Amino acid sequence: MAFNPLSSAGFMGALRNLCEGLIASVEQRIALLSAELQEEKLRLIQIFIWISAVVFSGMMAITFASLLLVYLFWESARLWVLGGLAGLYAAVFVAVLIAFRRYLSRQPQPFAATISELAEDRACILAKN
Repeated sequence: MAFNPLSSAGFMGALRNLCEGLIASVEQRIALLSAELQEEKLRLIQIFIWISAVVFSGMMAITFASLLLVYLFWESARLWVLGGLAGLYAAVFVAVLIAFRRYLSRQPQPFAATISELAEDRACILAKN
């Protein structure tokens, strides 16, 4: 059997092209993952800032409104006012907790684009076999 350098070069060339394609694909996926990580980081920071502002302003408003009500009813119904405020705050807490859980459930899955691209890559590889 004679050695055919063209078939060897053809095989090596095809193997090299395959490796280059795989490396380029991995490079693109890593770049996409990096961009998504940056977006998620910025979104998380924005959410934290908004939550902090809401909590601070809400707590200040609640504190001073509660102090005002207790002061107004100090002589006549101080304990009833305190009990009513405690019940109101508990109800508001539950409502906010439910709304926040609903908000979190509607958020997009992190790295959805990367996962989608990897699934498409897998489908393309399996389709060629």
